[in-house]
Amino acid sequence: MEKIIRTGIIGFGLSGRVFHAPFIDVGDGFELTKISTSNSQSISIIEERYPVTAIVPGGKGIIDDPDINLVIVTSPNTVHFHWAREALLAGKHVVVEKPFTVSVKEADELIEIAKRVGKILTVYHNRRITSDTKTVRRLLDSKILGDIVDYETHFDRYRPEPRPGGAWREDALPGSGIFYDLGSHLIDQALYFFGMPLSVTADIKAQRPWAKADDYFDLRLQYPTFTATLKAGMLKKIPGPTYQIHGKNGSFVKYGLDVQEENLNNGAIPNTPSWGSEPENIWGTIDVEREGLKLSGKIESERGDYRVFFNNLRDAIWGKAEIAVKPEEARDVMRIIELSFLSSREKRTVEVKL
Repeated sequence: MEKIIRTGIIGFGLSGRVFHAPFIDVGDGFELTKISTSNSQSISIIEERYPVTAIVPGGKGIIDDPDINLVIVTSPNTVHFHWAREALLAGKHVVVEKPFTVSVKEADELIEIAKRVGKILTVYHNRRITSDTKTVRRLLDSKILGDIVDYETHFDRYRPEPRPGGAWREDALPGSGIFYDLGSHLIDQALYFFGMPLSVTADIKAQRPWAKADDYFDLRLQYPTFTATLKAGMLKKIPGPTYQIHGKNGSFVKYGLDVQEENLNNGAIPNTPSWGSEPENIWGTIDVEREGLKLSGKIESERGDYRVFFNNLRDAIWGKAEIAVKPEEARDVMRIIELSFLSSREKRTVEVKL
């Protein structure tokens, strides 16, 4: 039955403010009913941009509301499991911001509860629908590069000093650090492209002397015929390529990040005809030779569009589609995260047992 999906968002930090509220607000079939926050600055933003949305001080005010159909959990990682579990047990559909949980055990329990209560459970792995990921997926599907021999992707940032006032992601807490934060994106992309690897070899550490949580990682996912290298760090003054993919026929290299996050952070509303279009200066470069034909130059990026996630979510709740980001896939990301920490801690390659 198609009825308005009354939605509550738990938390209104960067994730709630940038990645969820704008899409629920303009998305067909949704109503942004409630947001939980006690932060005065967040309250001011909500009152100005979403004047008819109710503000409650905590997640319980959303969980206990019988009119809420969908709960989006954007709280700190340490309480993803708590709020998702409470919401499912209260009979709500649930979206959890990535990372899904802080352990495979927690992820498995949420999956079991969702099946038992018959509700949609999904995780916001939105990097599947960025311009670069969509472009790479199309390239891989086309086979134009030939058999892949090397894959490398980066999140390069530069922030040598602590954030003013601190940030929970930089505290020594379960689920903190750059590997849970950015690693979950890069791992999900690799699994989305290639499936589960045979083994993992990881180096996860803190490079900044004041850091309480990891701020650098180098993860190697071993596949039968190539290695996927996933890297991120906070001391990369000059960013490297976002993607470097080499095949037997040639190579694809791309710099720059999807434009949606920056636009949303600057207050853009995701309802324009050109939404998600990348400027030409960050289109990827291809150089291939196949059957005597040579092709080199820029490839126009696919349009990124986070709205695809929410449209699929709506249709899944209405019973018109399967959920695109399955919780089992998000659980597999948690498996790789756990194995990677084991690999880094014991300084060895760890087999992925399927």
